[in-house]
Amino acid sequence: MSPRQDFRFTTAGEKRAFTRTLFDRIAPRYELLNVIMSMGRVGAWRRAAAAAAQAPPGGQVLDVATGTGGLAAALARRWPAARVVGVDFSPQMLRTGRARFARASMRWVGGDALRLPFPAGAFDAVVNGFMLRNVVDVEAALAEQARVVRPGGHVVCLEMTWPRHPLFRPLFRLYFYGLTPWLGGLLTGYGEAYRYLPHSVEAFCSPEELAATMERVGLHDVRYRRMMMGTVTLHVGERPG
Repeated sequence: MSPRQDFRFTTAGEKRAFTRTLFDRIAPRYELLNVIMSMGRVGAWRRAAAAAAQAPPGGQVLDVATGTGGLAAALARRWPAARVVGVDFSPQMLRTGRARFARASMRWVGGDALRLPFPAGAFDAVVNGFMLRNVVDVEAALAEQARVVRPGGHVVCLEMTWPRHPLFRPLFRLYFYGLTPWLGGLLTGYGEAYRYLPHSVEAFCSPEELAATMERVGLHDVRYRRMMMGTVTLHVGERPG
């Protein structure tokens, strides 16, 4: 069975190629699906992540795996005196984002989350939204984010998580494995991307495990909070001074 059927990857390169193709193909409808599948809540989650960045006036904020720029735009609105940079490895996502926010002052950069093209301590805050499930090495990705944030700056992670409530879990499974792939395929013509989505969420580490990973890469004062009945979690850590 190929990784496009069971989403098991034999090499890191195989997963990287799969996810890059996936995001290139869904870029034109990516934001629409985010709004629909989150029941309109994705904007509130992004605002919460942006607020947690605590960007100083004149500071620089990096959005890793910026996609079509939804979280970067939330950062720009929350911290208008800061300079926002979005980095992504999907050329089509970046093209769509640039067109979507053509009048915004955000900077768009092509780059890999495991090898960020920035010097150490270049940013006052680093955020990522719904990207860690898709990288081949979560700890390495977080280590890069910890590297490029300045001492005292925050690393903010917004990620989907599998709910724990025993009554809600089966309903969420039905929605995520049943309705989501059908709807994603209908609106994008690429249902495989939305068959991959629930698998990636269920296989991802727990909020406690992610917090521990953030601490292992050198971030301090790591805390998190669950939202939307435990299906989304916001983590915040600080690089020590």
